[in-house]
Amino acid sequence: MATEPKFGGIVHTYQKYDPVSFPNPSSDAPDLVSPAFEHMMHYGSLKRLTEEQLARAVQIDPNQIQGFGPTMERLMEVLEARKRKILETFETESVTKEAKDDYENSYRNLKPPKNISEEFKKATKAEQLNQLEDLWYKAGGEKSPFGNQLLGVFESLAIKYQVDELASKYEFTGNQSLDVPKALEVKAELEKIDELLKQLKDAMENAQIGVINMEDLSQFLESGDMDQLNALQRQIQEMIKAMQENQGIDSDGKNLKLTPKAYKIFQSKLLGKIFDQLKASRSGRHMVGVSGEGAVETQKTKPFEFGDSLASLDIQSSIVNMLVRSGGKMPEYLHAGDLVVNKTKNNPKCATVVLLDMSGSMRYDGQYVNVKRMGLALDGLIRSEYPGDRLHFVEMYTFAKVRSSSEIVSLMPKPVTVFDPVVRLKADMSDPDITEMDIPPHFTNIQHGLQQARTLLANSDTCNKQVMIVTDGLPTAHFEGKDLYLFYPPDPRTEAATLKEAMLCAREGITVNVFLMSSWNQSTEDVQFAYKMAQSSKGRVIFVAGKDLDRYVIWDYLSRRKTILG
Repeated sequence: MATEPKFGGIVHTYQKYDPVSFPNPSSDAPDLVSPAFEHMMHYGSLKRLTEEQLARAVQIDPNQIQGFGPTMERLMEVLEARKRKILETFETESVTKEAKDDYENSYRNLKPPKNISEEFKKATKAEQLNQLEDLWYKAGGEKSPFGNQLLGVFESLAIKYQVDELASKYEFTGNQSLDVPKALEVKAELEKIDELLKQLKDAMENAQIGVINMEDLSQFLESGDMDQLNALQRQIQEMIKAMQENQGIDSDGKNLKLTPKAYKIFQSKLLGKIFDQLKASRSGRHMVGVSGEGAVETQKTKPFEFGDSLASLDIQSSIVNMLVRSGGKMPEYLHAGDLVVNKTKNNPKCATVVLLDMSGSMRYDGQYVNVKRMGLALDGLIRSEYPGDRLHFVEMYTFAKVRSSSEIVSLMPKPVTVFDPVVRLKADMSDPDITEMDIPPHFTNIQHGLQQARTLLANSDTCNKQVMIVTDGLPTAHFEGKDLYLFYPPDPRTEAATLKEAMLCAREGITVNVFLMSSWNQSTEDVQFAYKMAQSSKGRVIFVAGKDLDRYVIWDYLSRRKTILG
């Protein structure tokens, strides 16, 4: 007789497994590009950035390094044991009393001048070093005998401070007495151990061995432990070097260099952050195709309606409809109901010039960094999503210079060279003896920037042209022919010349949009001028805080393309 199988056996329970914190096998590598670009945008170059500094800015998962965790834990145990041994050996009551006696003996026999005698008694009793320093100045400093005697009091009080700090900061449980010099040595050793423990703890979080002071650590470790730690450091350095190569960061041993691959990666990360913010406000990234009269035919069709262009007539589908209607017989003519047209959509091009304000005022609050970040993000958007569009950048200061996208990251605000409260300067730039180096560079010449923009857009093969001006206020420089005028405070003459240039842009079909960045010295005149300039070309004024600039510019660019399609 067959028996039923018995179910049973060992049930395995997998402990210490958290599906939430379990690492993703395909997680992205640590980001080296962003710290390098942020450094370059702040300083204009990578000369001040070393490979060690870049490595410290990287967050590395310690689990990726074999044996890293146990090694760090062992080193921390060695330091903790050394600290525990010191605390269990010594006591601090006797040395605290000794330091106090030394301090009191240092001033007990001093005879201060009568005019500061009472203050001296109060200061020494209160043990206030700053009050004693004030008395030293009142007594005549080093020129007076009492002032020289006070220096000994300063030293004794400073030592007492350190001994008191040792006794209050650490809990000693031993019975071996300390003298003052030994107490100071113990204090220095304990503080060094605390600092090393902190460094090791930080290193365990992100594998940054570079933060550890190897020279100090070697005083407490055996040579074998140090060899193991150095091997881990070499492993991490090789890992970071490989990540640099993969992310487009070259090194010649002295300086770092950003390759086009690094630019592409950084721009992609910028756009990712920006579009994450746009999703929160339900702003879509992609355009919806618009059907109707357009330049590009689609495969979709629709019945012919009055007003549709015959150029989009789908002849094959129309003939098929005619044959179906006639039951297979050859009809004599087409009916209106037989006609079918292809749906079309517009695929417009945009030509954009961005004026980047790099005048002296942009250094406040790091506004220039936000301007450069916006430029890189916009360049990345157009290269990846709208390769048919044209984008130009113009650096704007006392003059206006056309810049390539690769130069944006190295642009810096111009140094202020004139500090007079009122400036009224004129320079004939046709004079061969006058060069740009002779002119203060920190003024804002929006008019010249608009002139450069008109030149760049003149040969554009699209009717959709716009200028984006990123600035923080009124212009302070303009050209009249070959004459350059520099005015501060801003002058109506400069305002009129700039508005005239904006109207010339409007006459050529160029829209001028102003992104007005908030600043500590912004006035109603700045806002009113921005409105006048935008209205003269049917543009817009957008008020933004510096950190939101890239998001607003990208959003405005996408919105403008949607407006063109509609």
